[in-house]
Amino acid sequence: MTQVTERETPLQAAPRAAAGRRRSPAAAACVLGGAVAAGLGLGFLAVLVIVLWISSPYPDSGPGGALHLAAGLWLLAHGTELVRYETLSGVPAPVGVTPLLLVALPALLLRRAARLGSASGDGGGDGGDADGGDADGGRDEVLPASAVFSAVACGYLAVGSLATVYAAAGPMPADPLSAAWHVPLVAVLAAAGGVWSAKGRPVGPLPHWVPGAVRRAAARPRYPLALRAGAAGALVLLGGGALIVGASLAWHAAEVQASFLALTGVWSGRFAVLLLAVALLPNAVVWGAAYALGPGFALGAGATATPLGFAGAPALPRFPLLAALPPEGPGTLLTCATAGVPVLAGLAVGWFAVRRAREVRYRETALTAALGALVCGLLMAGLAAAASGPLGSRGLASFGPVWWATGAAAFAWTLLPAVPVAVAVHSWRTRPARQADGPAADSEDEWHDSGVRELRWEALRRAAGTLVPDLTPQDPPQGPPRATAPPAEPAPVQGPADAPKPPRRLTVVTGLHLDLTPAPVDLTPAPVDLTSAPVPARPAEAPPRPLVPPVAGARVLPRRPRA
Repeated sequence: MTQVTERETPLQAAPRAAAGRRRSPAAAACVLGGAVAAGLGLGFLAVLVIVLWISSPYPDSGPGGALHLAAGLWLLAHGTELVRYETLSGVPAPVGVTPLLLVALPALLLRRAARLGSASGDGGGDGGDADGGDADGGRDEVLPASAVFSAVACGYLAVGSLATVYAAAGPMPADPLSAAWHVPLVAVLAAAGGVWSAKGRPVGPLPHWVPGAVRRAAARPRYPLALRAGAAGALVLLGGGALIVGASLAWHAAEVQASFLALTGVWSGRFAVLLLAVALLPNAVVWGAAYALGPGFALGAGATATPLGFAGAPALPRFPLLAALPPEGPGTLLTCATAGVPVLAGLAVGWFAVRRAREVRYRETALTAALGALVCGLLMAGLAAAASGPLGSRGLASFGPVWWATGAAAFAWTLLPAVPVAVAVHSWRTRPARQADGPAADSEDEWHDSGVRELRWEALRRAAGTLVPDLTPQDPPQGPPRATAPPAEPAPVQGPADAPKPPRRLTVVTGLHLDLTPAPVDLTPAPVDLTSAPVPARPAEAPPRPLVPPVAGARVLPRRPRA
C-alpha cells in the first residue's frame, strides 16, 4: 500500500470504475431519449383529442376521458387492439384495424431518439488535458450499438407500460395481451432501424453466434438482389393499389361526398372524420393491392370483395372510404383488368433480379428471381396482416384482406413472369459481347485461309536468303519409285564435345512492317571543271525497281531451342 501511495499509481480497478461512470450519463441520456420519444407521441395525440373535445358541441365526457382516449389511440398506433364496451348490444366490441399512417408517428420519434443516442458521443469537448482530459470536460465516450438500442427501447417501453395502465380506465381500454407484444415489436424495429442508420447502414457479415453455413449463404450476392427485387415488386403492387383506390374514389365521388356529409353536421366532427379517413388511406392502398392480386378483402362474416364479384351482404358502417367499394354482384371487365397490376409487379421483380456481371449463370439468375418473388410475397403478407383486423363482433369480426392468401397470391403472380423475364434480360445483356467476338473470329479465319500469308512469307524468305528456311510443303514425287541406295554404315559415336549443335528455330511474329526495297545509291563521281566550257549535265537515272515486293506485317525472331 505504501509503494502504491508513494508512486501515485492507481489501482487496476480504478480505470474501469471511471469508465463506468463516464458511460452512465450517456446511457441515462439514451433512456431519457426513449421516454421523451414516447411522451412526444402521447402529447401530440393528447393535444389533438383535447382540441376536438373542446370544439365539440356535445362532449360525452370530461377532459379526463379525452386524455384516456388519447392514450388508447397511442397504443392503437402500435397495433394494440382496443376494446369498446359501450355498444348497443352490450357485447364488448374489439377495435383492431390500425391506421397505418398513425404508426409512422411513434416509429419516426423512436428512430430519431436512437439516432441521437448513437451520435451523442461523436463530438469532442473543449476541456480536458491533451492526454484525454478528465471525466467531465473531456470527449464523451461513444456507447456501443447494443447499449444504445437497449437503453432507448427500455425508456420507451417504460412509458408504454404506464400508458397501458392509464388507458385501462378510459372508454376504450387496451387489451393487455395485445399491448404486451405489439408495443415492444414496434419499439424494437424502430430502435434497431435508428441505430443502424446512425452507424452508416453497414451491410457486413453476420455475428459470430450465427451458424457458419448461414453466414456463408448470406454472403452470396443473390440475397441482396432478391431483397431489392422483392421490394420493387411490393412497391409496384402498392402503386397499383393506390391507383385502384383513387379511381374508385373518383368513380363513386357522389356516394363518398354524401357519406361524409351525413356523418355529422359540425365542422369539428367533419374534421375528425377527415383525419381518420386520411390516416386509413395506407390501409386502403393495401386493400387495393390485395384486390388486384385476386383474394380481395373481407367485409365481415360471409362478405368478400374480389375482381370476380362482390359476394355477401355486409353490414357496413357509414364511412367515406367504404362508400367507394365496388357494387355487389359479379365482376366486370373493368374489375378483371386489375390483374395487370401483379403482372407488372412480376416484370419488375424479374428486371431487378439480374446482376450486371457476365459470368453469372442462368440458373443463378432464375433462382434470384424466385427468391425475389418470395420476398415480395412475405412483404405483402405482413402489410395485409397490419392493415386488417376486427371492427366489432359477429358480422364485423373479420375486416380486411387475409394475410396468408394475399402473400401466397403475391408469390404466385410474381413468380410466373419474374423467372422468364430475368433469364431473357440476362441473355440480352450478355448478347453484345458474343456479337463483338464473332466478326473478329471470322476475319481471322479468312486471313488464315487466303493465300496472302503464303505470298508474304515467300517474299520474306527470298529477301532474307538462307536465314529463313523454306517451309513450303513439297508435293510427293509422281511416277515409279526409284531405287534406293543401300543403307550407310553407322557413324562412330561422338563424345559430348563433338556432338553437333541443334539447329536454331525461328518464330514468325506479326505486327512489324518490313520494307525490303533497296535504297538507290548515287555512285557517279562529282564532275571536275577541266575547261571553261560547260559540260552538259548527265541525266539522272531512274531508281531501280525493287527486287522484292514490300512486305508488311511480319518480323523474324530467333527462338532458343528447348532443353
